[in-house]
Amino acid sequence: MTVTTLPLPADWRDFLALTKPRVMTLVVFTGLCGMLAAPVLIDPILGFTAILCIALGAGAAGALNQWYEADIDAKMKRTEGRPLPAGRMDRQSALHFGVGLAVFSVILMGLATNVLAASILTVSILFYVLIYTVWLKRRTPQNIVIGGAAGAFPPVIGWAAATGDIATLPILLFVLVFLWTPPHFWALALFMKTDYAAAGVPMLPVVAGERATRTQIGLYTIPMAAAAIAPWALGLTGAIYGWVAVATTALFAAMVAQVATRRTQPGDTMRPEKRLFAYSILYLFILFGALVADRWI
Repeated sequence: MTVTTLPLPADWRDFLALTKPRVMTLVVFTGLCGMLAAPVLIDPILGFTAILCIALGAGAAGALNQWYEADIDAKMKRTEGRPLPAGRMDRQSALHFGVGLAVFSVILMGLATNVLAASILTVSILFYVLIYTVWLKRRTPQNIVIGGAAGAFPPVIGWAAATGDIATLPILLFVLVFLWTPPHFWALALFMKTDYAAAGVPMLPVVAGERATRTQIGLYTIPMAAAAIAPWALGLTGAIYGWVAVATTALFAAMVAQVATRRTQPGDTMRPEKRLFAYSILYLFILFGALVADRWI
């Protein structure tokens, strides 16, 4: 007699995993820094609500991304343990959770702050889900380049929630994160190339090879560095941000130079690429933290 074991029902940890909490951390932080760097002080309760909405919106985008990419996630070691490919949750539950979270976050943002912040939040969710996930991810190696705009919206949303408008500084922060995204993700793609190839995702190392990817990482770092220093150069921030931006960007560029000029051999552990990927996350945390410190000190 054959006994069929049904998968355990999803619990709160699976729904939390759908929101991609690690990614959400950086999204929430840049959104908070955009708000705190604004020239207007927002009411603390409304400010907390706005950041909560950014977190919920990012979580909704992550859930809908996993709903659509369940088949890809099942083929990659990095993602095969997620709730959907692991069989702990059905796709319909993930879809309903993502859509409900997205709608709630936008409505709450509009009620708590203003229509502009809610509108930008809506655009960011739709951009990540429809433009990046549905349209670009499986079709072009430029998926990260164009799709990077989705992760660049939070500081603009935070600024708009506080001020009700958009200024030069949040636009520069958007450009910074947009240009930071390709070096950040392509560093990951270099040491996860096998996974992406197995899943049929046309990431740049899979389609164009490592050499071209390393070159592109170097090329994108040049305008990214300019965008990082631009707020200080244009007089929009003070010396605290300026010197931190120069120092951290110089270290970023040094790591990129090592990655861009490397020739790997079979069995290479990809340590420089992994260091660059890890530092690139820390880089944004430091840079945006310095922005807030510059504004308040």
